[in-house]
Amino acid sequence: MGKEIKLALVYRDMWQSSGKYLPRVDQLVRVAQPIIDMGCFTRVETNGGGFEQVNLLFGENPNIAVRKWTQPFNDAGIQTQMLERGLNGIRMSPVSADIRRLMFKVKKLQGTDISRSFDGLNNPQNLENSFKFAKEGGMIAQAALSLTVSPVHTIAYYIDLADKYIEKGAEEICIKDMAGIGRPVSVGKIVKGIKDRHPKVLVQYHGHSTPGFSIASSLEAARAGADIIDVGMEPLSWGTGHADLLAIHAMLKDAGFSVPDVNMDAYMEVRALSKEFMDDFVGLYINDRNRYMNSLLIGPGLPGGMMGSLMADLEKNLSSVNKWLTKNGKENVTQDELLIKLFNEVEHVWPRLGYPPLVTPFSQYVKNISLMNVMQMLKGRERWSMIDENTWGMILGKSGKLLGPLGEEILKMAKDQGREFYEGKPQDLYPDELELFAAKMDEKGWDYGQDDEELLEYAMHPAQYEAFKSGKAKKDFLADLEKRRAAKAAKQNAISATPIPVPIPVSNGSGQQQAFKPKQLELDINGEKYKVSISYDEEEQAVVSSTANSNGEKIGIAAPLSTAAATYPQNDGLRVITAPLEGKFYLTKDSSDVAVKVGDKITEGQTVAYIESMKVINSITSDKSGTIVEILGKHGEEIEEDDVIIKLQ
Repeated sequence: MGKEIKLALVYRDMWQSSGKYLPRVDQLVRVAQPIIDMGCFTRVETNGGGFEQVNLLFGENPNIAVRKWTQPFNDAGIQTQMLERGLNGIRMSPVSADIRRLMFKVKKLQGTDISRSFDGLNNPQNLENSFKFAKEGGMIAQAALSLTVSPVHTIAYYIDLADKYIEKGAEEICIKDMAGIGRPVSVGKIVKGIKDRHPKVLVQYHGHSTPGFSIASSLEAARAGADIIDVGMEPLSWGTGHADLLAIHAMLKDAGFSVPDVNMDAYMEVRALSKEFMDDFVGLYINDRNRYMNSLLIGPGLPGGMMGSLMADLEKNLSSVNKWLTKNGKENVTQDELLIKLFNEVEHVWPRLGYPPLVTPFSQYVKNISLMNVMQMLKGRERWSMIDENTWGMILGKSGKLLGPLGEEILKMAKDQGREFYEGKPQDLYPDELELFAAKMDEKGWDYGQDDEELLEYAMHPAQYEAFKSGKAKKDFLADLEKRRAAKAAKQNAISATPIPVPIPVSNGSGQQQAFKPKQLELDINGEKYKVSISYDEEEQAVVSSTANSNGEKIGIAAPLSTAAATYPQNDGLRVITAPLEGKFYLTKDSSDVAVKVGDKITEGQTVAYIESMKVINSITSDKSGTIVEILGKHGEEIEEDDVIIKLQ
C-alpha cells in the first residue's frame, strides 16, 4: 500500500472562483450531509475569504451561515478550514490587531478548525499575529505560500519562506497556487525542500485549474511528500476553479497512492444540488466563460478567485469604454480584444509595481491599474493617469516591502506627488479600534451577539453590516437580482427576435440584382439637418459610422442605424469635472475627511471626491481650477463614466 494522500473539498472557493455568488445558508445545510456521505474528505473549506461579505450583500447574517454550515462537519469529525488574509483579516483592507484577535476566537467557537492564513506580499511579519491569535483561539495555524512565477520568486525563495513562517509559529504549510501557474516540477521541488527540512510539518497543495497545470502539479506535490490535496468537483471544477475530485482521485490511485474511496451515489447528489444552486445565477453573477480553462493566463498569472469577478467587471468596463469610443468617433472593441489588451498590460505593469504576488488584494490592484491603463490608452491618454489609493498604499510599503524594485516611472510619480515611503511595521498603521465599534453598537442599541460575533462582524465590515441591519442590503440585492434577470431575459428575447435583413434589389447594370447599400443619408430631426455616414459589418448590417450636425461637427459613431439618434451638446457657460470611471460616488473617503462644498475654491490637481470601483477607492482630482457652483454627484450613489459631478465658475 502506497503513502496515504488525504483530500480536502474547497467548497467555498469553488463558488467564489466562479463568480460573485455563494449558496444561501439553507442551501449549504442541504448539501452538507451528502458531502459527508461521499466519505472521501478529511477536510472541507467552509468559510473565510469573501464568504462574510457576500452573505452581508445578500442581506443575510454570515454568523448564522457559518454556524449552521460547519456544524454537520464538526459532528462527523471532518475538519473545517477557512481562508484569512493576514493583515486584512477577512476583508480587502487592513484591520486592527484587536479585531483580528477576536476573529480567530469567534471563528473557532463558530465551528472552524483550521485557519489558512496568507499575506498578499508573503510578508512573515504580517502573519505572525495570525499564527499567534489562531493558536490562542484553539485553531490550527496554517501558513499559505502565495505561489507566483517571476525572476524574484524562486524555488529557494519559497523554501526559505516556509522556514520563516514556521519560525513565526505556523503549524502547517499550504502551497497556495492561486492562479494555477505554478510549474509542476517547481511545485514538486518546493514541497520536497520543505519536507526535507520539516518532515513532520503537514503540507497541503491548493491549485486552481485556470491555465491547466494544476492536475500535474497535484501529482508532483504528492510524489514530493504533500499530505493533502485540495480539490473541486462538478459542476464547479476546472475553469477558474480547481482540478476535479474524480480526476485527482484516479490519477493518485494509479500512481500507487492510498486514497479513500468515493461514494458515487453521494457524489451525484452533491453534484445535482450544486447545479441546482447555480442554475439561476449563470449569466447573472456567474459568468459562463469562467467555466473554461484559459492558457492565455500563463503570462499575466491572474488568480482563479479574481477571474470569477473579473469577467463581470469587464462587461461594465467594455460598455463604458465603447460608449466613450462611440461618442468620440472611434471604432468599438470586443470583449476578447479588451481581455487580451488587459492580459498584455498586466505583463507590462506587474514588474514595474515590484512583482507583488498576484493574490488578493494585490492581484486586484495590478489588474485594476492595468485595466485603467488600457482604458486610458484607448482614449488617447497616458499610462498611469489613475492609480487608486489602495495601490499607492502597496507601492509605498504600507503592507510591507515589495520583493522586486519599483519602475522608474512609479518612483518619479511618487516623488512628484510628494508621497513618502513607509518602512515600519504595517500593523502599527492600524491602531486598536474594537472599543470604538463596541461604543457605536451601544449607541445604536445593537447586541454584540453570541461570543461577540455581531461585534466582530460590525468591526470587520462596518458599511456592509450597517446596510444589512437596516435592511438596505436585502432590498438592494433583490432589486439588483431583478434587474439582472430582466436584462438577461431581454437579451435572450432580442437574440430570438433579431430580424433577418432584407436587401433591396437593384440592377448592377448587367441585368443582375444586388443589394442597395447607401453610404450616406441626410436626416431632418426636429428641424435640424444631420448627415449620417453608413458602413457595413461582416454580416452586411448597416452601422452608423459617423453623424454630423449642420456645422459639420461629429457627434457620434457606430450606432445601429435603427437606433441612431442625435445628441445635442449642452453648454451653460460653466466648466465641469466629470467622473473618470463608473462606480459608487463618495464626497469623502472616511469620517475624518471634509467634503468639498458649493463656494469652495479648488485648484488643478486637488482631490475633490472618490469613486469606489473594482473593490478599490479611486481619487477624483480636478483637472482645472475654479469655484464650485454646483455638486451633482450624490454621496453613496452609483455614477456613470463621464457624468458631470461638479460645476465650476
